[in-house]
Amino acid sequence: MIMIDSISDMLTRIRNAYAAGHEAVVMPMSNLRFAIAEVFAKEGFVESVQVVADEENDARKNLRIVLKYNRISSTVKKPALEGIRQISKQGQRRYVKKNDIHKVRNGYGLSVISTSQGVMSGKDARKKGLGGEFICELW
Repeated sequence: MIMIDSISDMLTRIRNAYAAGHEAVVMPMSNLRFAIAEVFAKEGFVESVQVVADEENDARKNLRIVLKYNRISSTVKKPALEGIRQISKQGQRRYVKKNDIHKVRNGYGLSVISTSQGVMSGKDARKKGLGGEFICELW
């Protein structure tokens, strides 16, 4: 399968897995996907991120993201992630300066920025005084 935009594919897989109530989601591995997923895990929107071998081809690696749910009662669980939106797209890249990085949902959300020092949350980029490509936001 030819994938045009791997970031939008990743975000859609995560969104659909949460909507379906899955425990984890598996997708092809890339360094950018891994870095974005690590930011999600660090900020508490997913449980964990693992690199696993592909079952069909040992040379390929897959990224396994274990999703996080908050228990409301013994039978009801609520996804830790309510919404996710891609900002910078393949046809129109969005860049932000260090002063233009805004809080998502009054600080309850997360913005993911690709900077010269790697992929990090908007909060970390503001602290370090870095701007970059505004990849996505989630809440």
